[in-house]
Amino acid sequence: MPLLQIKNMVFKVGQTLTVTGIPNGGAASRFSLNIGYSEQDIALHVNPRFESNTVVCNTRQKGVWGQEVIGCGFPFKQHVEFTITIAFQCGEFVITLPDDIKIRIPNRLNGKEYPYFFSDGEAQISSLEFK
Repeated sequence: MPLLQIKNMVFKVGQTLTVTGIPNGGAASRFSLNIGYSEQDIALHVNPRFESNTVVCNTRQKGVWGQEVIGCGFPFKQHVEFTITIAFQCGEFVITLPDDIKIRIPNRLNGKEYPYFFSDGEAQISSLEFK
């Protein structure tokens, strides 16, 4: 079950979403931020994984995961606040992690706007800001 979910939102091309939170697990923890139509159709999945010190991004369509995009660097620390900014650009998402690390992933579902956000895993989300 998602820790936080927002339904019937509008996140469309040209907007940004800024997420602030604190990872609160142990060395083997992970969390995810997800934008899409439902838990089965996720246009963007951002998944910091502490056990492997990687950030994995992906898409899920009709319950099937696509090819992973793995970022370079791991700027997260347990119990230290983070900010992630997601820019929804024409044809892609640009994710800016702490330390200005950027990951680009195509908008594989080809939507122009998405109504659903949810987070999962071991992080406390303290704020969401849509612009």
